[in-house]
Formats: sequence, structure tokens, C-alpha cells
Amino acid sequence: MTKISVLDLIPVNSDQRVSDALESSRQLIEAADRLGYHRYWVAEHHNTEAIASTSPAVSLAYLGNSTTRIRLGSGGVMLPNHSPLIIAEQFSLLEAMYPDRIDVGLGRAPGTDPITARALRRDMSREAVERYPADVIELAGYLGDEREQIDPEVFRRLRAAADLEHSPEIWLLGSSLYSAELAGALGMPFSYANHFSMGGNAAGALAHYREHFEASSMLDKPRAMVSATVLVADTIEEARRLDLPTRVNRYQLLAGKLGRTMTPDDAKDYSERIVNSDFWNRATGSQFVGPTQLVVNSIRHLMDATEADEIMLQPNGFDVETRIHSLSEIAGALELG
Repeated sequence: MTKISVLDLIPVNSDQRVSDALESSRQLIEAADRLGYHRYWVAEHHNTEAIASTSPAVSLAYLGNSTTRIRLGSGGVMLPNHSPLIIAEQFSLLEAMYPDRIDVGLGRAPGTDPITARALRRDMSREAVERYPADVIELAGYLGDEREQIDPEVFRRLRAAADLEHSPEIWLLGSSLYSAELAGALGMPFSYANHFSMGGNAAGALAHYREHFEASSMLDKPRAMVSATVLVADTIEEARRLDLPTRVNRYQLLAGKLGRTMTPDDAKDYSERIVNSDFWNRATGSQFVGPTQLVVNSIRHLMDATEADEIMLQPNGFDVETRIHSLSEIAGALELG
């Protein structure tokens, strides 16, 4: 059976402080844990008032305390922003807190604008970009997956944790064939970021991953995940109304001025004042929007089209009640519990 999981950006809406957004995410993860979802991942974003999750490891340490069984992970850590050893240490510590429940999903984008990327001490050179595969292998080595590409002496002299009974699962994330091919070549699980690659070819990316997959000590056969954004309401009209803040956010992202999530009424007023119709026409809301059965049918179609082992849903909406409602309706229809 295809597993269903949850992605949380920890959005901050117009009525919230960061502490309020974290409380909303605590309620969301409790619901996901109770409803039978398989994983709960948080993202890494910087220099924005719209998203609170600047540090996946810190967010997970807090949120995990409200759970009993769901896997916890990053979707993802932007590895070029960090030393591989630091990330290995952070997720080893999470593994000690929540044994055999930790994932570390890795991406290669900065997760921010160029100025902030430099402030993160991120090397912007071409050499640094080309170093990403080696950094992934180094991180895997600290978590117990030693490969020929790196001198084993490195891992005898450096350790991420004093003891590590279970190693966190490592996933490679991406919205391009580059990431799909790298995950295949390294024999690692791959998650396609379909939730923001709205015009992408999820089925093609997963086929490319499987075509290039080589078995490794981590994984003997391909394991693939695809994400999607969702919003469930009683009618299609109500669902579209509740999803309008998401479309406004995407418009603001295209325009380079992303703000906090608006109420549906404020989003409607804002949309009526938009003068850049080109950006507005290109901006889309959530991918699967409408009554429960319509959304669930769309999820099943995505499963069939991609043959993914797992679907990761990002529930959208102004408030956490809207997001929990979507997760609850989908869980009930798919009989997750």
C-alpha cells in the first residue's frame, strides 16, 4: 500500500507570531500522528516572515515531543548551507530523542535569496555546487554508510554521535532530473518536489530515477516519493475560497515580495487590486482542491501515474483548523488509521 505523509513549511499567517505558528504546527503534527500518516517533514527557509522553519532540526526537536509513532524528518535540509558533519550531529541527536523515527531529506538549493545565501556562509562558486554529491556521501558516512569514495580513516577519527543504534534514513530531494539521477546513482531514496514544481513531470522524474538506480548498502531497490499540495472543503466553491491565500502567496513569490498568509477575505481583496495580470495568471493555488472525494481521486491518480511508494501532502489554508480538516478527511477516505 502506498504510504501517505505530511510536509509542513510552518507558515506564519497574518494573525500570528512565530510562537503561534509553532503551536499550530504542534497541533498539526499531533493530528497527523493520530490519523495514521507515515512521516512528518519540515522544510528549511531563510529570511522570510512567511515561514518559521529556519532550522529543521530545532523544529523537529520541539514538534516531535507531541508524537508517539510518526517518522520525523527534514524536507529538506539545504546541504550546501551547512557542514555535513554538523547535519549528521544534529540528526544523530534527534535519533537519540526519537529512536528509529528520524529522516534527513537533503536538497541542494539555498532555500533563500542570494544575499542571505552569502550570509549563511554558503560558497556560491561553481566548485561548491559540484561538491554537493561528495557532501552527500560524506554525510552518509558520518551516519554509518561508508563508501569507497571517501577514506574510511575519516570516519574512524570523526563521529557524529557517541552511539547510534539506528541510522536516520537519508533521502535526496529535488525538482529536477539532476537530483533524480544523483539519487539513483547513489542508491538512495528520492523525493520529487512536485508541490512547488507545478509544471514539472513527476512521472518522468521518477522514471529517470529508477532508470539510473544502482543498489547500495542503504537500499537494494528504488524507493520514490512525490509531494502535492491539498485543501479539502465541503464544496468546490468553498475550497477555492479557502485556497485563495495560497494563490496570493504564489503570486507574491513570483513578484519577489512574499508576505504572511492572508485570511481568505483579505486575499480576495488583495487579488482584486492586482495589476500584474501575467504573474497572477501564472500563480496557482494548491494542486488538489475541492470536496474530499475529488481530492482523494486526484491523489490516487498521482499514485497511479508515478507508481510512487509514498505520497507526501502539504495541507494549505490560512489556519491550522483548515489544514487539519484536510488531513482528517483524506485519512478517513484512504483508511490510514
